Amino acid sequence: MVEIPIKLYVQNLAKQANAAARPLSVMPGTDRTQALRAMAEQLEASVEDVVRANKEDLDAIPKEGSTEDYRKARDQIFLTDQDVLALVDSIRGIAEESDPVGEVTQGWLTQDGLDVHRVRVPVGVIAVISEFGPSVTAESIAMCLKSGNVCLLRGGKEWFRTNSVVVNVLNETAQRHGVPKGAITFVDRPEPEGVLELTRLRHLVHGVVPRGKASLRKAVMEQSRVPVLGYDGGLCHVYVDKEADVPLAQGVIVNSKIQDPLATNAADTLLVHQAIARQLLPGLLRRLLSEFNLDLLGCPKTISMMGIMEMTGHKGIRPATDDDWERKSQSLKFGIKVVTDFDEGVAHIAAFGPGHTDTIVTRNYDTAMRFVREVDSGAVLVNASTRLHSGTQMDLGEEMGMNTSRFHVRGPLTLQSLTTEKYVGFGTGQLRQPHPVPQAYQDAMMLSAKF
Repeated sequence: MVEIPIKLYVQNLAKQANAAARPLSVMPGTDRTQALRAMAEQLEASVEDVVRANKEDLDAIPKEGSTEDYRKARDQIFLTDQDVLALVDSIRGIAEESDPVGEVTQGWLTQDGLDVHRVRVPVGVIAVISEFGPSVTAESIAMCLKSGNVCLLRGGKEWFRTNSVVVNVLNETAQRHGVPKGAITFVDRPEPEGVLELTRLRHLVHGVVPRGKASLRKAVMEQSRVPVLGYDGGLCHVYVDKEADVPLAQGVIVNSKIQDPLATNAADTLLVHQAIARQLLPGLLRRLLSEFNLDLLGCPKTISMMGIMEMTGHKGIRPATDDDWERKSQSLKFGIKVVTDFDEGVAHIAAFGPGHTDTIVTRNYDTAMRFVREVDSGAVLVNASTRLHSGTQMDLGEEMGMNTSRFHVRGPLTLQSLTTEKYVGFGTGQLRQPHPVPQAYQDAMMLSAKF
């Protein structure tokens, strides 16, 4: 049997997904919620099937590499029963959130009596391009369905079998509860060409959300013809002002970087005002090196504060290059730069903006407010960890990635962010003036003696 070319295969899936967009958009919110509850219940009953598929993914890990690489791959892919039950809880949580579809965000009466409203509606077909496993798969499907959107999903190839089982369980259950066929569509072929094809079908796909490494996000941003709803890029900075509380600053810095170094809202660069550098950096550097084993990059002033540490068995700091300041880390690498004043710190952040998340540590209210006004990022925080920039941490609900670009919405892609708005007007016969007059009537008026 001849295999369908990947380009044609993806186009056919997109057509199927697009055909489901309108019937799904008019499906009552209560029905969508009921379907999600049933999907969670069925996934809970299918834990053994998911774990069995995950074992097949584990068996498929290449064994040609080093033992360390193999161990890391297993740790990353491995799922337990509790991990699957966490997916179930996530779906149930999304099901109980408020339905954004149909929400009236604004209303007014025009001068001629037209009653105008702005109403939330689904985006349509959302292509989720993921390099991750079933947690992202289940979350993306649930959030798209709750917000009335079709989910066209391509999951991480390392979890191919696990993702397939999760999607099949959720899709079959959804269809049994009235969700249109095609509303959950899974790209079950691993060719990388399929990813880019999804981003080119602007007549069939209405939005794309890349969920993966920086290279994937960059490729989608540069080549997509479809609007990118969630570009989870941009750097994260912590700026420590001269009037900062040193213990508080240490806590914010450590949490911003170490709590989850792989997260996109983990700190990439620490900027320290030179007036407080000697109070903060020596102790902080020892902690980052000895307790957390970070790979530090520093400006000349930072390196000079290492003193005798390199001679006492500590890992050193290597000099940072200009390229290091513009590179998003998502690793144990951490750049540290001493700046002369507030203006240099903000200028450094602006040079690599728009940013993902930037925070200032200071006891000066006026300085904090200047930072909030002048820094252009998806989130700007004061005396708080960059890791708090997320939907759940900000009490906005579950999120499907983050958007740090200036368009659509900025910040967590919550259920509301997965909708757009349309205008609805209620009238009583209002007309745009002047009302058109038939040409014959105008001619008669011109021939009249009155004119």
